[in-house]
Amino acid sequence: MRRQVAALIAKRLVFAVLVMIAVSFATFSLLYLAPGSAEQALIGPRPSTPELIATLRAQFHLDDPFLVQYWHYLNGVLHGDFGSSIRTAQPVGEMLSQAAPVSLFLGIYAFILTIVVGVTLGIVAALRHRTAFDRGVVGLSVVGVSAPAFASGFLLMYVFAVELGWFPAVGAGEGFADRLSHLTLPAVALAISCSALVVKITRASVVTALEQDYVTFARARGLSQRRVVLAYALRNALVPIIAAGGMIFTGLLVGAVLVEVTFGVAGFGSLMIDAVDAKDVPTVQGVALVFSFVIVMVNLVVDLCYLAVDPRIRMQGRIA
Repeated sequence: MRRQVAALIAKRLVFAVLVMIAVSFATFSLLYLAPGSAEQALIGPRPSTPELIATLRAQFHLDDPFLVQYWHYLNGVLHGDFGSSIRTAQPVGEMLSQAAPVSLFLGIYAFILTIVVGVTLGIVAALRHRTAFDRGVVGLSVVGVSAPAFASGFLLMYVFAVELGWFPAVGAGEGFADRLSHLTLPAVALAISCSALVVKITRASVVTALEQDYVTFARARGLSQRRVVLAYALRNALVPIIAAGGMIFTGLLVGAVLVEVTFGVAGFGSLMIDAVDAKDVPTVQGVALVFSFVIVMVNLVVDLCYLAVDPRIRMQGRIA
């Protein structure tokens, strides 16, 4: 059994590495997919001079074959060298390291809110299936799924920052407590639509689990409702919830792009939009590569959680 689990983990790790190689190749190709020549894409809005062109061709190995250029790029990325920003001339790696803590804090904060609120409401709605509370939760989840994060962000900013003054309107703050206060409204804006999706998935999974024969047998043995729900129904309903968790975290990172701009948060989202506006190809490459790495790692963690939660997956020798 241990060998089987180790083989599954090794398989997923190899797959993750192959995906990252493919993504790095695709992001590197952005330099050649941009309008004009590679030199023009790297020069950007700066004045073009023969000396600058010669320097860029030497720095980015533009006289070498395409695959050799990609190898130099990949080797640099593995050593933390993402090149320099066309817009600011600052190393892209430094810009990413400055934006990463803010975006990760916001993403994790929103993810915790999403899971706690979504799973809790989903379980309660399933336990009160076909009641007024259940119908109300389902109705609110439909509204929540339909609400864009940036629109929710504007509403939350107006009510809780402008009118009530409970939270700061813009910025990311300094220190844990200050950052928690500054990023509460952006995190709630992101969590509204995502938690609505988690509610629907959790409710459906728990309702299905509660209708199974093993739950009926557990109740016939005189077990308490709490133990039946936690030890039997919820455990067997966790697999689709975990799958949703992986998609939700990925969606939160993507949705943070517009929310960060709405609240003036200097994270990956703001960095990406500024880089796209300035046609800053090295910065776009760096942000896209980091985003892809996080998504691949989240999917890998989700697969490992499958193994921990559902023994049937280990027995079948595959990851769903």
